[in-house]
Amino acid sequence: MKIETFDDLLLQMRNRLTYKDTTWRKSIPPDQRLLVTLRYLATGESFSSLHYQFRMGKSTISKIIHHTCKELWNILQPIHLPHPDPAIWKDIAEGFFNATQFPNCVGALDGKHIRIQKPANSGSMYYNYKKFFSIILMALADHTCKFIAVDIGAYGGTNDARVFNESNLGKLLYSGQLGLPPPQPLPATTEPSLPFVIVADDAFRMGENILKPYSSRQLDSSKRTFNYRLTRARRVIECAFGILAGKWRILNKAIQLTPEGVTDVVKACVVLHNFIISKESMSGSEETECNLLGLQTVHVRSAMGAITIREKFRDYFVSEEGRIPWQNNYI
Repeated sequence: MKIETFDDLLLQMRNRLTYKDTTWRKSIPPDQRLLVTLRYLATGESFSSLHYQFRMGKSTISKIIHHTCKELWNILQPIHLPHPDPAIWKDIAEGFFNATQFPNCVGALDGKHIRIQKPANSGSMYYNYKKFFSIILMALADHTCKFIAVDIGAYGGTNDARVFNESNLGKLLYSGQLGLPPPQPLPATTEPSLPFVIVADDAFRMGENILKPYSSRQLDSSKRTFNYRLTRARRVIECAFGILAGKWRILNKAIQLTPEGVTDVVKACVVLHNFIISKESMSGSEETECNLLGLQTVHVRSAMGAITIREKFRDYFVSEEGRIPWQNNYI
């Protein structure tokens, strides 16, 4: 991060990281506490390595990192990861349409496995289909690659759809209590009004407010167009995960902490991700990384009510009002 961004972060965190000196020793200043934590998150270096760099005891570094990660979440989450109200949802939908030309979209949804060391006596609960131990970061991102909502800490052996269904976000979405604005017509049309939706891959259960692609079998041109437009909008969550792991490289290796400690680390990385994007624009390398990320899907069945909504979006994308000039080049 830039020096100005660090100074702004330190200003917000100073009171929570300041301790009194004693007659026996001076306390570690808040800028050093924050710097050690950011160094750990940004590089994934061991406590032993940080011990030599900062001339602090290993146990002291461990306590500083655990405490600072919790305080980062406590301070930044209400500001940079608040619960959206209908006005915020509408602003997100407008930004999504301007960036991806997908109307009435309030976010892209996906899950990411965070590698951890095997917890004691955990059996296979954390062992995922990728053949390593992990917890799951389930996240919803907006068009700027900032996270709107997250669920952190589910067992790696659980599939994404079940994690989402059991999360607070999933329960609120499927029950219609997420606070989304009322349905509105698609741009340049008057009828019918369609609900605001979240775009996801085939691993999730489709509902009135969540859309996923058509199965790859027996696709006609209109379905291929819909899949392209949805995938184009859903790419922002893949970009968000790529930027998150690229900046906070602790997420690229097995984190040598308890699952509770890993959860605190991931929460700190998430709010720092939003904080930095709000202060700084994406670098050229981050934008390039977004354009190169691939997409993976698996197939599950959908609800009939949601299929009708998906078909209306499909028809809009092939109409004169909803088509974009280059979409036929990718189907």
